[in-house]
Amino acid sequence: MGEFVRLEIEDGIGTIRLDRPRMNALNTQVQDEIREAARDAVAKHDVRAVIVYGGDEVFAAGADIKEMADMSYTDMVDRSADLQSSIGEVARIPKPVVAAITGYALGGGLELALCADYRVCADNAKLGQPEILLGIIPGAGGTQRLSRLVGPSTAKDIIFTGRFVDAAEAVSLGMVDRLVPAEDVYGTAREWAAQFANGPAYALRAAKEAIDRGLEVDLETGLELERQQFAGLFATQDRAIGMQSFIDHGPGRATFEGR
Repeated sequence: MGEFVRLEIEDGIGTIRLDRPRMNALNTQVQDEIREAARDAVAKHDVRAVIVYGGDEVFAAGADIKEMADMSYTDMVDRSADLQSSIGEVARIPKPVVAAITGYALGGGLELALCADYRVCADNAKLGQPEILLGIIPGAGGTQRLSRLVGPSTAKDIIFTGRFVDAAEAVSLGMVDRLVPAEDVYGTAREWAAQFANGPAYALRAAKEAIDRGLEVDLETGLELERQQFAGLFATQDRAIGMQSFIDHGPGRATFEGR
């Protein structure tokens, strides 16, 4: 467990909890601890779904600019790969991941949220990629993940201007998936994650990999990825359980074992 990031596990759900007062700025230590928490979530078989959460007041307000201000080009050449990998480790969790967004999700904070499969957002939250206002660009996936999510022209508008996007616009653009009152964000995210706590773990993993990897390739290659994942699930116990339960009781009644 890190000083500022911890993995909390309850009822099959792992919460990657950021807790660096006051705004969860993503300094080098926080980045490294996010990486380790994500790896722990992957390794622990009792974690079947993951929530990324910054607390009641703020998700994460971006990188620690004071730490970055004195870095040279060569410093950032050495550090930038670690920056991307720390955030990307969350995207590579082979389990359903939901971001519970409160307050601000800016810069690296938004890039962290973009790594989730689903985003629950407070109705008073603000999101954005304001790096351009510092004379730089997003460096932890913002130019790539945001454009894939909302389209290139909308991503360019958000990144070129560095403007804040309010919650209502964010949901209309598809940046987030659900708006709720701020006090309900974590509970709603937990409800979403709980759907998978007793689900067919390897089928969920296969579905996520087929979608994520399929978006990176042409259609024919994506269809082949899907075919391989589909066929591979016939080696799992949950496939046998699910099909027999369907035959005996109809859909949606299977008790899966996660293997």
